[in-house]
Amino acid sequence: MKTVAGAAGHSAVALMAWATTAAHAAEVHDLPGGPGVNQLNLTTGVTQISQAQHELHWMLLIICTVIFIGVFGVMSYSIWHHRKSRGAKAAHFHESLVVEIAWTVVPFLIVIGMAAPATKVIIAQKDTSNPDLTIKATGYQWKWGYDYLTGEGEGISFLSTLDSSQRALSDAGTPAGDDYLLKVDHPLVVPVNKKVRVIVTANDVIHAWFVPAFGVKQDAIPGFVRDTWFRAEKAGDY
Repeated sequence: MKTVAGAAGHSAVALMAWATTAAHAAEVHDLPGGPGVNQLNLTTGVTQISQAQHELHWMLLIICTVIFIGVFGVMSYSIWHHRKSRGAKAAHFHESLVVEIAWTVVPFLIVIGMAAPATKVIIAQKDTSNPDLTIKATGYQWKWGYDYLTGEGEGISFLSTLDSSQRALSDAGTPAGDDYLLKVDHPLVVPVNKKVRVIVTANDVIHAWFVPAFGVKQDAIPGFVRDTWFRAEKAGDY
């Protein structure tokens, strides 16, 4: 009786926890310029680079899926059809020049077909030449420092940290709103359809300047200066 009652109690707790989780999940909404509810793929993004990354991801996923199904399909069929219980007898042969050429050339062509578009995207990601404006982003613990070096806003410098209202919610342990822990006091503002070069470094520890909607992620390492770029094609908050 104690065991049954205990199991029932555990079930009730599990159901309550599930109901609470479901209630919180129902309150979540798609983020403008960010991930959506139940999103399974990469964010499409608002730059040509992010869209190219999205298309490249789908292409490679499809190719790898086809290869997986083909290889394991042939293996499964061979194991089942030529099993010992059916009286199958193994063939005896030493080599096949045609087969050896085929399983060398075909994978080579597949790799080239995958590498060519991937290389094109990587080269485009690294092309920081001829920017319309240049911004230096310095990572600090729990904040970013921005300096507009050239172009529109030249000479502007400021620190961007978590908004005070978000910090209060975090300290109180009461998460609220779709933008919880995403809102900052001084966001980085850039013009639309302008090539923005971002010079990234860090003051203390390793950080990462990451904007999924732009398809940009650059590590900020103390003592090193790296750069990346983006051209936002749609106004929004990212």
